[in-house]
Amino acid sequence: MKRKLDATDRQILSILQRNAETPLAEVAAAVHLSSTPCWRRIQRLREQGFITRHVALVDAAKINLGVTVFVSVRTSQHNQAWFERFRDAVRDIPEVMELYRMSGDVDYLMKIVVPDIAAYDRVYQRLIRSVDLSDVSSSFAMEELKNTTALPLDYAD
Repeated sequence: MKRKLDATDRQILSILQRNAETPLAEVAAAVHLSSTPCWRRIQRLREQGFITRHVALVDAAKINLGVTVFVSVRTSQHNQAWFERFRDAVRDIPEVMELYRMSGDVDYLMKIVVPDIAAYDRVYQRLIRSVDLSDVSSSFAMEELKNTTALPLDYAD
């Protein structure tokens, strides 16, 4: 049975979104619980799918991925076979960090990270070899003003 999130659950999620390695005792103290009930809540949040995974966030610049490109894709083909080819091609390109199907003038939006423009061109060439596209428009991020993985929790039931 899926239950609604209460204020304590939201506090736990907020702490874990900032640092998933926060010791249980610290999380419990911050939410005014003892360790066992806090651990049970965390387990329940995992079981119910609120917590989907734990990851290490890597500094892109330190691994020579200092260029972020947002790519808008338009297609004239709106059939399942084309979509599956496109989706599979994008899944096989590790530089593509995010892919969204959009409403409006753009069909798909991608976030790509690369070391430089030449590397982006190789990604672009790989993409257009894999699937027919009507229009591709690339915008290079000049400066990152905000980057977070923490979701706002005020909307959670």
